[in-house]
This record gives sequence, C-alpha cells and structure tokens, in this order.
Amino acid sequence: MTLNVAPGRASAIFNLEYPQSVVVVDDYMTAQKVVDQLSDKEFPVENLCIVGTDLKTIERVTGRRTWGSVLGQGAVSGIGMGLLVGLMMMLFTTGEAIFPLLLTGLIVGVVIGMITAAITYSMTGGERDFNSVQQVVATHYEVLAEHKVAAQAREMVSDMPFMRAKAFEG
Repeated sequence: MTLNVAPGRASAIFNLEYPQSVVVVDDYMTAQKVVDQLSDKEFPVENLCIVGTDLKTIERVTGRRTWGSVLGQGAVSGIGMGLLVGLMMMLFTTGEAIFPLLLTGLIVGVVIGMITAAITYSMTGGERDFNSVQQVVATHYEVLAEHKVAAQAREMVSDMPFMRAKAFEG
C-alpha cells in the first residue's frame, strides 16, 4: 500500500511504502514534537509523514447580510476592476486627461460591482442572509512511518517523557 496525497509529480514526496501508524495525537504541535524528538535521536525522519485525520468543517458566522452590506461589498470588489479599467483607458489616451480617466474607470468599476452584487443577492431569495468564513481542520494527527522503521519509531515514541505523561491524562 502506498499513501498518495496529491496527484501528479509533486506527490512523490508524500509517498510512503506500506505506511504504518506510529502514534495518533490530538494536535499538530504534538505531532511535530514527536517528529522533532525522533530527529534529535537520529531516527531516519525521511521515512515519516504527518497526516491530519478526522476532518471537519468549521464555519464562523461573521455578520448579517443586508442590502447595505451587499452593496458595500460590491463597491469594494468593483474598486479593483475599476482601477484596472482606468489604467487600461490611460494606456490608449495621451494628454492631460489621466486623472479624469482613472476616476471614470473607478466609478464604472464600483457601479458594475454594486450591480453585480445586487443581482446575485436578489437571486438568492433571502437564503443565506449571513456572511461567514469556512475552514477545514483535522481533529487528530497521525504520524506514519514506512513499514521497515515503524516498530523502531513506535518504541522510540513510547520512551518519550511527554508521550508517557499524555497516556495518564485521558
């Protein structure tokens, strides 16, 4: 069995031959500490991999969506497009009309951004009237090792003082 994390040539770095579990911990810092301690003891850490498991999605609600907030967000998103339009107009114009062209492009971008946001919001029909951010997080982290060194790694981890203390915590 080979652990493949990502498709393509870059995934070769994530491959382990016949991976076996060394230890499962509750946070990434502990998994890093395990690997660091193994490295300090001159264990061949190139045979290890830390894998986040038991994934869950966390969504943090940041506020209510109102027409005012929707139009405001549309205006802000339109600023970038407006500046780009203004700069493009400046490339094809000569003379002293640079500032008015930039301002015109900015206004056009803001208006288009607001119109686009209003249309999108009106099409939702009142569903999802809130803003939020999402993140996928792991609830556990597993240190895996190639089969040829897994037993040695497990033995070394069991001798780590902080891992023995964790066994008595739960």
